[in-house]
Amino acid sequence: MTDKNEIQTDVLIVGGGMIGVSQALALASAGLRSVVVERQPPEALTAMDHDGRVSTLSYGSAALFGQIGAWEHMADHAEPIAEIRVADNGAPLFLHFDHREVGDRPFGFTVENRYIRLALHKVLAQADDVNLIAPGDVRSMERNLGGVRAELSDGRAIRAALAVGAEGRNSPLREAAGIRCLSWQYDQTAIVTTVRHEVGHGGIAAELFLPAGPFALLPMRGNRSALIWTEKGRDVPALLALDDAAFNAEIMARAGDHWGRIECDAPRWSYPLGLQNAERYIDTRLALIGDAAHGMHPVAGQGLNLGLRDVAALAEVLIDDARLGLDLGAGEALRRYQQWRRFDALTMLMMTDGLVRLFSNDITPIRLARVLGLGLVNKIGPAKRFFERHAAAMTGDLPKLIRGEAL
Repeated sequence: MTDKNEIQTDVLIVGGGMIGVSQALALASAGLRSVVVERQPPEALTAMDHDGRVSTLSYGSAALFGQIGAWEHMADHAEPIAEIRVADNGAPLFLHFDHREVGDRPFGFTVENRYIRLALHKVLAQADDVNLIAPGDVRSMERNLGGVRAELSDGRAIRAALAVGAEGRNSPLREAAGIRCLSWQYDQTAIVTTVRHEVGHGGIAAELFLPAGPFALLPMRGNRSALIWTEKGRDVPALLALDDAAFNAEIMARAGDHWGRIECDAPRWSYPLGLQNAERYIDTRLALIGDAAHGMHPVAGQGLNLGLRDVAALAEVLIDDARLGLDLGAGEALRRYQQWRRFDALTMLMMTDGLVRLFSNDITPIRLARVLGLGLVNKIGPAKRFFERHAAAMTGDLPKLIRGEAL
């Protein structure tokens, strides 16, 4: 390998999805260089086909995007979440969160993934400190006390102080490091799409807990909402095979008439639901972020937000060390990152797992208890404020970028 084929950088990020690119831009905001290696070509990463995939961004995630320059490119496509309503199927009591009870800002925003990706890549195109290699594939990697050296399938090599795994739940870097995961599958599959409805949503995110799993409608621009519909895995193939009229009728049967007539207006996607958490988020000169570190049920809509808090925390500890002239891949910075992030991630994983198990249980005493619980939380001010702040994902030891502060 000749020197001209070897790329020198501070951080090598494997995985160029929303989390990986956000990490690169967060580092670049304070002058750290990175190389992002992504298997898909650039045109696939920025494709504008309406595929129905949507993310719920907490207010803190929007603040991070603002700090790295991406929010201005997606703001026109973001619908604020002003209220959240949670109900148990057929129960007279429900939980109602109003953003005005905790401040003058929304709980978060609903944005189509295509607009998030496009916004990130608009900033990426102007970022001198980020080198995107796409399509690209890491053929081999050596990590030791001296640094990281990766060879790509095209013959080029990359040297860095640190490697970051951002390749998703089946992370090859995590597996190569021998990091095991605690994981289990739920007997549930999520159907994801977007719908149009006659009646405006009023900025309301609604989640109805049905025996098969949660059924959520999240507000989007116009009279549109994102649908995240959880069903027993065995029932999903038949639902996906329905024609449009029959599929819409199934949606209406669950949603009721609050939104008027509802019609699906995007492709239908489905994926099995499970929980996964890596036994550790770090190894020698390696950090895991996003779904490579943890994955959860979408019941609380916090998957991307949790990953963006990883991004913010890792960027902060690395930049702090860089300013002190320390080795970016040294163990102390990585230990600080892991200690910071594992408690938050475990808390969110346990909370979502508990919600799934509680609301998927139709035993009469348990169902009565949870209905009464929803009603009590709605009446008890401090308890309600606690859950409202968790709904906005603005609790705990938040990194600077999530607080809207520059690094």
